[in-house]
Formats: sequence, C-alpha cells, structure tokens
Amino acid sequence: MKEFGTAIILAGGKSSRMGFDKQFLKIEERRLIDSIINKLKQEFQEIIIVTNKPEHYIGLGHKITKDILKDKGPLGGIHAGLSISSSKYALVVACDMPNVNIEYIKHMKEHMGEQGCYTKIGELVEPFCSFYSKDIIKDIERYLETGRRSTCRLVERLHMNYIEESKAREFSPNWDMFLNLNTKEDLNNYLEQIAKEGCI
Repeated sequence: MKEFGTAIILAGGKSSRMGFDKQFLKIEERRLIDSIINKLKQEFQEIIIVTNKPEHYIGLGHKITKDILKDKGPLGGIHAGLSISSSKYALVVACDMPNVNIEYIKHMKEHMGEQGCYTKIGELVEPFCSFYSKDIIKDIERYLETGRRSTCRLVERLHMNYIEESKAREFSPNWDMFLNLNTKEDLNNYLEQIAKEGCI
C-alpha cells in the first residue's frame, strides 16, 4: 500500500447557499472540479470523487463512489473515500476549493501524524486540505453512531498532527488555499480577483 498516492474530492452537499449544485461550478466554461483534478494529478496517482451524482463523471478514469453512510455530511464523504482508497493517507478537499497549493501539500506530508495531518487557524480546525488515514474509518463510524457529525470535533479527538497557522501562512499569506466558494458572492469575488491577476 502506498503512503500518499490518493486525493479525495468531496462533491456532495446540498449547496443551499450557492443556489445550485457546486460540483458543477464553472470558471470560464470549464468545470472547477476538472481544474482541481488537474492540479491534484501533479502529486497524486489516484483521484477519488465522492458524489451523489456519479453519472456525471463516467469516463474520466477516476474512482467514483457514493456515501456509504447516507446524510452524514462531509464525514460521510470522507468515510466513503477512505473506504476505497489504495493509500494509507489520503488528502481530502472539497469541490469548491479552487486554490490547490501543491507546495503546502508536500509540506504536510513531511509532518504526518499517526492518523493524519490538518491545519489550525487560531484554535480552530481546517478540516479540508487535510490528510486522513484509512485507520480512522472505524473511528468515523463509531463517532457517527453517536449522532454527532462535526468533522472538526472528530479531528480534535484523533491522533493527528497539525500545522500552526503561522507556518501555513508562509505558503498562503492571504489564506486563499483554504477558500471555499460557498455563496454567489464568494464566486463573484473570486472571479473578480482572478480577472485582476490576469488568470482569465
């Protein structure tokens, strides 16, 4: 089993604040998730997409799966992805995170804990752009059985290393590598920013 060959993209969720399904977000007529996949392929040999609409990913050549534990939020997606991962550790990102930072991901690999590695912002947990071990599958199941669903609270209970905000900001001073496009305002601000930078 490889240690770090897998990245998991969570493409589920209700997207209620965006007003449409975020897994179909497009930037200049290109699906955002396709751009995320292309960036992740620089570092990972296996891409797993966790989605409630697998028919939209047929033919991409990546592993596609649905939640095994239904209606459990992001933790259910992490559980599903880890269940079919061929690596000990898998990076988990969301389908609305456009700014994949490969150099930071490499840095995280060098500071892996027994059950993974995440980033802190102050005293808070950044649950995405984090590494999770296959060893926590049973921990997720037991946690969800209690009726709780908070990824952040579970992460705090596990034997995971973390990177302090001050160190993480050396890679992303404005914290944009953790940007989520949750609302139409987020999307418009992002489009304005990349237009200023000449990226579109």
